[in-house]
Amino acid sequence: MISHTTLAALPKIELHRHLEGSLRLTTLLEVAREFKLDLPTHDIDALRAYVQITDEGGDFRTFLSKFGVLRKFYQSREVIQRFAYEAVADAAADNVRYLELRFTPMALARVQNFPLEDVTDWVIEAVDEAQRAFPVKVKLIVSLNRHEDVSIGQRATRIAIENMSRGVVGLDLAGDEANYSAEPFARLFHQARDAGLGITIHAGEWAVCENVRYAIEKLGAARIGHGVRVVEDSEILKLARERQATFEVCVTSNVQSGVVQRFVDHPVRTMFDMGLQVTLNTDDPSVSDITLTDEINIVAASLGFEMADLKKMTLCAAEASFLPEDEKRTLVEEFKTGLAKL
Repeated sequence: MISHTTLAALPKIELHRHLEGSLRLTTLLEVAREFKLDLPTHDIDALRAYVQITDEGGDFRTFLSKFGVLRKFYQSREVIQRFAYEAVADAAADNVRYLELRFTPMALARVQNFPLEDVTDWVIEAVDEAQRAFPVKVKLIVSLNRHEDVSIGQRATRIAIENMSRGVVGLDLAGDEANYSAEPFARLFHQARDAGLGITIHAGEWAVCENVRYAIEKLGAARIGHGVRVVEDSEILKLARERQATFEVCVTSNVQSGVVQRFVDHPVRTMFDMGLQVTLNTDDPSVSDITLTDEINIVAASLGFEMADLKKMTLCAAEASFLPEDEKRTLVEEFKTGLAKL
């Protein structure tokens, strides 16, 4: 058994963490009081049930319902920038040395009707300030939602491309894959890939494995968010292996949202053993009330991952980063050196 202390000391990389799921509970309460938000409660312990998974997990509607409450909090530039800064600070405190933090401009903009361009600027500025203050390198991924109009996606894609020189490295498609097709967004992802952005797609999480194939073949995805249903189809598994697609696996999130029922049932062990490129991630650490160290500890304890396996997945994350090639090579070498000391 690898100790939690040892895992805490492990230098980490995270490729799949949503800003909107990384908000400190204490900060939420301060914002609620400052802006007199209409919430079911202003008590911190009672508020937890509305913004975190407690003991009522097990289906994706419950999981997604937390974000309906969280979107009420994006009240000002200062609040959004505080959330972004603290998300980076919390990652650094968990010994995450490289982070690709994704955010959905429309989620941040909607409640106060902020321009998408403005909220993107605010996130970039706050993240830049945070990575100067803490020992972590951060890049950004812009997320689109399947259930929103394609015109919103068009604007967000344009903004992502325009901000590549400011740290935006990827484009993501998230949201309810069970009821909304990715097809209307295909042109946007072709445009983003042609511009040089990395492509990651939520697929094979709550819906059929075929979505993984579509993401790889039709959207040009180099990485798949979750993708756990890939093990259900040998042909798609073979495709993912041949294309060297990287899977951003989020074990706790999958249990809490009902993708799998128990940690011991999670297919990440099978995915790893079958030769897929696998990384470990938190998804929404504040909603799930976890750290990346916690997530790694769970897979080590529940699924028998050894330190050598964990190091391999960390290096896989470095190789799968959306950094420019020269920066990626530097990151890989830094982690090889650091991990060799453990």
